[in-house]
Amino acid sequence: MNERRLIVLVAAILAAHVEVQVQAQVQVQAFPTKPIKLVVPFPPGGATDTTARLISQQLQTRLGQSVIIENQGGAGGSIGAKQVANATPDGHTLLMSSASTFGTHPVLYRLDYDPLKAFAPVATAVVDKLVLVAGPALAVNNVQELVAYAKAHPGELNYGNAIGIGPHFTAEMFKIKSGANIQHIPYRGGAPMIADLVAGQIHMTINGKSVLLPHIQGGKVRALGVTAAERWADMPDVPTLLELGYLDDPYDVSFGIVAPAGTPVAAIARLNGVINEALRSPETRAALEKLGIEPQITTPQEFAAIIAVEAPRWAKAVRQTGIKVE
Repeated sequence: MNERRLIVLVAAILAAHVEVQVQAQVQVQAFPTKPIKLVVPFPPGGATDTTARLISQQLQTRLGQSVIIENQGGAGGSIGAKQVANATPDGHTLLMSSASTFGTHPVLYRLDYDPLKAFAPVATAVVDKLVLVAGPALAVNNVQELVAYAKAHPGELNYGNAIGIGPHFTAEMFKIKSGANIQHIPYRGGAPMIADLVAGQIHMTINGKSVLLPHIQGGKVRALGVTAAERWADMPDVPTLLELGYLDDPYDVSFGIVAPAGTPVAAIARLNGVINEALRSPETRAALEKLGIEPQITTPQEFAAIIAVEAPRWAKAVRQTGIKVE
């Protein structure tokens, strides 16, 4: 091949590469072409819903399209997840997922799909820390008193949580480690459970800081222990369940947005960019800080790596607790 032909060939390859880049950029800029539906697989008012609504407000502004929150509660979030798994993969139907989507659902339920294959990671959103709290119906001042009372009155105490979510299994692991006999009262989501907790209808729960912090600060529930590796800076007097010997590992819950597998790369790139912009914005950071939760900014590839680590970890938690659902 002479020098002239080589130059022509290189020029053609470069031109084709530029054309691909231009087309990809056009696709990114064109998306979305209609309103986006963000499925929250739990009732309104819980940690998943709160996170989704904060992010959706920012996305609407940045995308120039409506972002509609659709709450599809039931079966620990698996009903809403299946709806998105079966949706058209065009980037206009998304799921606010958590570790349970990939870790606990496949073990608990007879799914007709594999979440690891059915979803494409888009972007992480936040990490919600978990806290053990006692409601007004439970007159204890610390975890040791709680465990002592539960052992002296087996089966008398109860806790509330939705079935099949991270806080449910964390509570069950606490029961196993402490030897406390505490009944589980199932709920469809966090909001109705917390309403009953504050009203004294149930005794306690382990759930997200995002939904419990206002009630802790208002004196309606008492924080007894946190599930993190270290004590929280804003609650330094509340011990970790690890330091007390009631958990073997720290447990927090990551939330992120996923799309149906096969969603165009350009759409995922566009969504990832605007979600990360939203999480960096002063407005979102201020709102998250009030809830006590931390933004988590990643690429789709980094989100996939997080799922690869967290999914087997939560699947192990299901097996350790022996929880089964009908």
